[in-house]
Amino acid sequence: MKRPLKSRLSTTHIIMLSFLIVILLGSVLLALPVSAADGRPVPFLDALFTATTATCVTGLVTLPTVSTWSVFGQAVILILIQVGGLGVITIMSALMILLQKRMGISERLLLQDAFNLTSLAGIVRFVKRVLLGTFLVEAMGALLYMFVFIPKFGPKGIWISIFTSISAFCNAGIDIIAENSLCDYATNPLVNAVTAALIILGGIGYIVWWDVMGLGLDAKGRKRLSRLSLHSKIAIAATLILIFGGGALIFLFEYHNPLTIGNLSLFDKIQVSLFQSVTTRTAGFATVPQQDLTNPTSLLCLLLMFIGGSPVGTAGGIKTVTLAVLVVSALATIQNRQDVTLFHRNIPKQAVNKAVAVTAMSFAIAFVSAVLLSVVTHADALDILYETVSATATVGLSRDLTPSLNAAGKAVIIGTMYLGRVGPISLALALNSKTKHQNLIKNPTEEISVG
Repeated sequence: MKRPLKSRLSTTHIIMLSFLIVILLGSVLLALPVSAADGRPVPFLDALFTATTATCVTGLVTLPTVSTWSVFGQAVILILIQVGGLGVITIMSALMILLQKRMGISERLLLQDAFNLTSLAGIVRFVKRVLLGTFLVEAMGALLYMFVFIPKFGPKGIWISIFTSISAFCNAGIDIIAENSLCDYATNPLVNAVTAALIILGGIGYIVWWDVMGLGLDAKGRKRLSRLSLHSKIAIAATLILIFGGGALIFLFEYHNPLTIGNLSLFDKIQVSLFQSVTTRTAGFATVPQQDLTNPTSLLCLLLMFIGGSPVGTAGGIKTVTLAVLVVSALATIQNRQDVTLFHRNIPKQAVNKAVAVTAMSFAIAFVSAVLLSVVTHADALDILYETVSATATVGLSRDLTPSLNAAGKAVIIGTMYLGRVGPISLALALNSKTKHQNLIKNPTEEISVG
């Protein structure tokens, strides 16, 4: 007698299939006449592209979201963004909790793998906290946006505020404000601050949330940051370095560029530079046209996009913790040290191996995608790299190449967005499962020349 299909599928297969099913379902809904603003069905390839970019929280769009889709179509996109940001497995678990159905061991194991947790203890409570924290932060973001968008758009500003808040928190980068993203609000401090805060909170990861909130206070009422877990210390430190370091370099590279920040005041130059540094780490909102950036800034943005956010959050990329592990591992090798250490703690060899594997997979996806896109299009090499790295890291920033893609180009980016979203996650889960069943028989060791 055959086992049920669910029991024959690994966690990796379930996650990949769940994303694929949601994308296909969203594509069908978006291809309906009711989803289009003018009542005429959108070509299925564009519907598939939009469903993929929303579910994979990427943000690249072949058609303007604000003018192409009806309210129904925009609602479908928003649901796909929320499902993609939280993860299909989390949404399924939330429904089980709402229906008061008992979560079995298989569902708990699936959640443990999906969130990369070390224990099954408190897994249901963890999901509840994730959902509550997500909806609370998104609600606060929407309320703050309303101070800007309701005076501008009237009652429609409520819907715009909700959509933008969820999209920002999920690091999706899709908006229904204008066809030029947030360029009209490049110097608006409230929009900049709220959007950046939502992006950072979504991208920093839920583990860091609970770690920071669970800290005790010292005698002066300050958080005891020294008690943070190693994971949280790495994620927070790397995030701050990338945001402010990236912002400083963008400020320098773009200071005299009249197409971006050259004609702005000093304060506006600083806030636009910092926002660009934040949004490149998988958010996808643009306050300056990306094609107008100088070459040094574009190359820096490629690196920031590839790195992305932090683990167990809504961001993509190889992740900040992965980058930190790679850097200290390389330094340890250069210094001929056996132990890889961060914050006076040793990093397990398994974590180093996983960091190398995830980075290699992401690089391979971006490289192959860039080669394929260069075959089917005649765009500039930098524009192609920007597009493919953006799709791989689920960022959503483009040097205005996405709308001009032909059918083959759209197919390449669809595949890249899907693999960029589920590929590194699936690889990490596969490596986790393999470590539980390692073969005790080892082959002989032999020295080779490297470098």
